[in-house]
Amino acid sequence: MSEIDFEAIYQELRTIALKAANNLVIKHDEPGLLYLVSPVSDARGQELYFGGTQIKKNYVSYHLMAVYMNPVLLDGISEKLKKRMQGKSCFNFKKTDMELFAELDQLTQKSLSWFKNEGPTFLYQHAYGKGN
Repeated sequence: MSEIDFEAIYQELRTIALKAANNLVIKHDEPGLLYLVSPVSDARGQELYFGGTQIKKNYVSYHLMAVYMNPVLLDGISEKLKKRMQGKSCFNFKKTDMELFAELDQLTQKSLSWFKNEGPTFLYQHAYGKGN
C-alpha cells in the first residue's frame, strides 16, 4: 500500500472522528494524526481519551475508547467490522471500505452518546474502586 492510499483512508476516518469533535477537545490535529479528548477530566484530574485516527506503517488505525470502557456498545456490529478490530478499542484499515466506514460512523456516534451521558459516572466508579 502506498502512503497516498493510507492518506485517503485517514481522511475518511478523520471525517468520521471530526463529526464527534464539536462535543470534544481536539488535542492533536496534524498530518496523519487526530487525537480527541473529553472537555472534562476524570475523577483523578486526567484527561479522558475519546479516540482518534492515525496513519501507521502498515495500516490506518481508528481508536474508540468508549468501546473498551463499555463493550456492550459493540453489540450488533457486523462480523466484517469486528475483523478490523485489533485489541479492544482499535480498528485497522488497509483499504477504503465505505460500508465499514458508515458502520464505524454509527458506532462513533453511539459511543459519543454513551461517553457524554454515562462515561463520567463509569469512570468515577472505576477510579474509586466502586466498579467492576
